[in-house]
Amino acid sequence: MRKYELMTIYPLEEDKYKAGLEALKADLAKFGAEIEKEEPYGDRDLTYEVKKQKRGRFVLLTIKANPAKIVEITNQFKFNNNLIKHLFVLIDDKNA
Repeated sequence: MRKYELMTIYPLEEDKYKAGLEALKADLAKFGAEIEKEEPYGDRDLTYEVKKQKRGRFVLLTIKANPAKIVEITNQFKFNNNLIKHLFVLIDDKNA
C-alpha cells in the first residue's frame, strides 16, 4: 500500500456534494483503499469551465491504496456524476 493525496472537486449544491463524496468513499472502500485524512478546502473558482461548472467545492483526501488499483479506481470515478474532477498524487515516503 502506498500513500496518495487525492484532490477532488464537486458541485456547489449541498445534495450533489454529499452524494458525490459518499459515492467516492464507497468506491475507495470497494477497492481496498483506506482514507487517512479528509480536508475540505472550501468553494473556489475553477480556472476553466468543467462539466458546465465555473465554481466547485474542493476536498483533499489522504489515502493508502494499492498502486495496481489506482487505474481501476479512476475508471470507477467516471461513473460518479457528482465528481467534477479528481487528481491522484503519490506522496514520497522519504519526504513525508
